[in-house]
Amino acid sequence: MSLVPATNYIYTPLNQLKGGTVVNVYGVVKFFKPPYLSKGTDYCSVVTIVDQTNAKLTCLLFSGNYEALPIIYKIGDIIRFHRLKIQVYKNEPQGISSPGFASLTFEGTLGAPVIPRTSSKCFNFTAEDHKMVEALRVWASTHISPSSTLVQLCDVQPMQYFDLTCQLLGKAEVDGTSFLLKVWDGTRTPFPSWRVLIQDLVLEGDSSHIHRLQNLTVDILIYDNHIQVARSLKVGSFLRIYSLHTKLQSVNSETHASLSLEFHLHGGTSYGRGIRVLPENNSDVDQLKKALESADLTTSPRSDVVYQPEREDSLLTLSSSGSVSLYEVERCQQLSATILTDHQYLEKTPLCAILKQKAPQQYRIRAKLRSYKPKRLFQSVKLHCPKCHSLQEVQHEDNLDTILQDASTKAPDTKLHNTSLYDSKLWTTEDQGGRKVVIHFVKNDGILPLSNECLILIEGGTLSELSKLSSKFHSVIPVRSGQEDLEILDLSAPFLIQGKVYHYGCKQCSSLRPIPNLNSVVDKTSWIPSSVAEALGIVPLQYVFVMTFTLDDGTGVLEAYLMDSSKFFQIPASEILMDDDLQRSMDMIMNMFCPPGVKIDTYPWLECFIKSYNVTNGVEPQICYQIFDTTVAEDCI
Repeated sequence: MSLVPATNYIYTPLNQLKGGTVVNVYGVVKFFKPPYLSKGTDYCSVVTIVDQTNAKLTCLLFSGNYEALPIIYKIGDIIRFHRLKIQVYKNEPQGISSPGFASLTFEGTLGAPVIPRTSSKCFNFTAEDHKMVEALRVWASTHISPSSTLVQLCDVQPMQYFDLTCQLLGKAEVDGTSFLLKVWDGTRTPFPSWRVLIQDLVLEGDSSHIHRLQNLTVDILIYDNHIQVARSLKVGSFLRIYSLHTKLQSVNSETHASLSLEFHLHGGTSYGRGIRVLPENNSDVDQLKKALESADLTTSPRSDVVYQPEREDSLLTLSSSGSVSLYEVERCQQLSATILTDHQYLEKTPLCAILKQKAPQQYRIRAKLRSYKPKRLFQSVKLHCPKCHSLQEVQHEDNLDTILQDASTKAPDTKLHNTSLYDSKLWTTEDQGGRKVVIHFVKNDGILPLSNECLILIEGGTLSELSKLSSKFHSVIPVRSGQEDLEILDLSAPFLIQGKVYHYGCKQCSSLRPIPNLNSVVDKTSWIPSSVAEALGIVPLQYVFVMTFTLDDGTGVLEAYLMDSSKFFQIPASEILMDDDLQRSMDMIMNMFCPPGVKIDTYPWLECFIKSYNVTNGVEPQICYQIFDTTVAEDCI
């Protein structure tokens, strides 16, 4: 190691972190994703650490250099971050890399040599640092559970996601969309393993050695973003493959039916999916070498199944109930149609286990959308009050026109025209009984702004007139003459119209103030709806999609409630009722989630976060579930 003169750094306990600071911290890895290429040219690593204070910190670390990010091999590793910037996200501290960011990583195993892992050529590591690492190892040995995902080949089961420590024996390009790795760990799988047909492939590796170990090797197919890493691996290197997936496949031949165990590393980075090369001095590599040296190479051969990629679509299996088959063979390249926006440290839980547990709790699931309500998607748009949590229907155009017409029967009060806040213009319609319409043009510092920046107040206008005016002016507020000042109409009507978006307020929670209170925001030419609402004493309602999803993962069926304004569908609920293109986009998304006329096993997987909560329905307590922090994948929109 290269050392520079010792410097006395101050390390901040994780329970004392404050937003807007740059700190040095030590911690034990609780969750991590190996670095992956994010948008642009930067690699991203997600790491969650804990320390002796039992506080938790999730860090999002970015770098254009893959090796500059923390070199983490498993949960329980010790990590040191220097110059980590702390920000606040959802009321919780979050770490992000800042200029000058650096890290050291150490094995968390008690008794292992304290050897820093880093790409930095120079770093400080003092006797105090050594004590800190040893203290965290001791603490972690009683507070951090060893990774339950690390599994040997002899213990793997079908439909399992696990981490495998192994040695690479051979590799080959399969068909341009997948890559083959031949590996072993000295143990034998409980089921016959599949074999990729390699007679036409260029296999890199010692063919005689591979043949000698054929009863202990497994073939793994690598997909999508992991192919580039797989190509760069050196035969003979020791690997840890994260979130490897096994599937049990039934194959019928002319003479008998057989089962084989398949191994896939799917695309994407969910659940920390990826590949790392382990160094020779790693304690897990020492254990692996011992297992390889003592492996029984004389075990009798068995009949493994030869895999041919072009047959994959014909191997789909369905359960007789029409539910998701536990041994279903999905397309290996298939990614989830949804992605997770937070809480990556949560592990996947089967629905059958969730249905047995008490509320409230949070879960990460992978399931298929069996059905949804309402089927007429425009009926899913509601108005939600963030204060009293009530849900209201969006006013139908006919009802809204009636409300406005009723308000127009009251004659405008000319004493309220032309004030310091606005200039007024009165019209009398030629028909409709000589209806009087007044438009009040709100001024900015005594000057009327351009129409595309101007807020107007309208008395006596119809829905058709409001719609036309909202296309010409920045914002429109329907008003009426009060005893002393102009007032907002009944909150059954929108309090603000901007383009095609109608903003409503909660009748129950709002305490209306007269229009002159707009003086407090008159210099804000953008007329932000929340600022207008606050000035007028209105609690604004939020447009949301409200739907019920019936989810099925093969172990159970669960109904989950979705309430979303724009994050899940990446479509604003406030605009969809007025935009045919957005409605078509939402129809396409739901038809992709739940395609009509086909069986559920061909549906795409959805990865979701759901939370359980208790509801008292009459006298019967009930547990309900809600989807959160999940969004539709960009390539599915």
